[in-house]
Amino acid sequence: MKIRLEIILTVFCIVAFFSCHNDNTKNKKVIKSKSISQSLNKNNINLNISFLLDLSDRINPEKYSNKSMEYYMRDVAYIKSVSEAFDTHLRRKKVRQMNDKIQVFFDPEPQNKNINSISKSLKYNISRNNVSIELLDEIKKRYSNKPIEIYNYAINDNAYIGSDTWGFFKSKVKALCIEEEYRNILVILTDGYIYHKDYKKQENYLTTYLTPQLVRSLGLTSNNWEAKMKSKKIGYIPATKDLHNLEILVLGINPDKKNPYEEDVIIKYLRDWFNIMDVGRYQIKTAILPSDMDKVITDFILND
Repeated sequence: MKIRLEIILTVFCIVAFFSCHNDNTKNKKVIKSKSISQSLNKNNINLNISFLLDLSDRINPEKYSNKSMEYYMRDVAYIKSVSEAFDTHLRRKKVRQMNDKIQVFFDPEPQNKNINSISKSLKYNISRNNVSIELLDEIKKRYSNKPIEIYNYAINDNAYIGSDTWGFFKSKVKALCIEEEYRNILVILTDGYIYHKDYKKQENYLTTYLTPQLVRSLGLTSNNWEAKMKSKKIGYIPATKDLHNLEILVLGINPDKKNPYEEDVIIKYLRDWFNIMDVGRYQIKTAILPSDMDKVITDFILND
């Protein structure tokens, strides 16, 4: 009887061991797919951070005023938080390991030459050949002071021509935002709506744009919105594919308050779009106050 009990216990331990081993293997695969950098020393990773700024009328303080903090000011603070996380990353690295990038993009590009000039001044490639404390201080200072100038110019021009996020993904995201041997992060500052007259296409219920008017016309204003999106295959037209080497942080979602389901619809559009384009990792956040967003940004960039 004793021998039989020992055999049973031995078999149980062997089964338990292989079960745990298989579970751990699965967990490793999940973690690896979540972020391309998980298996690397975080201090050695090369960061390639890009901003895509939506300078449409969403930043107009008269049209979309907010008493607690204007939306364009939130953008400015979000940019600062990202740059500070980037600065922390750089100062942790050894000089010989430096090879990091940060830059700002728009689509469509603003007609204002001052805005384009400022964006050029925010493009940096930090390497062991040019890195210095003075350069790091300069980057930190510019990302603290220059973005507000971009928004002020855009607001004063009062010539909001829309946001072509879909077109950016179709023709530019791979060329401008993704490089081998980098952890590529695209930070998109947007209210969640996409519209540009030159890229307004529709294929059945798939589109290259999203507006409050479209949401209402599709009847996504009641609690069956998700079932309707699924049955009619409503969403964005895929703009590209194989974005597994790109991480996306969407900040500033600001849904139309007339529809209680608007935020969910916007996020569903983006999630489905990112998934079908094989984006490696993403987070989508509403336009909360910068003091609350700072931790979200820091965790995404430094503690993934």
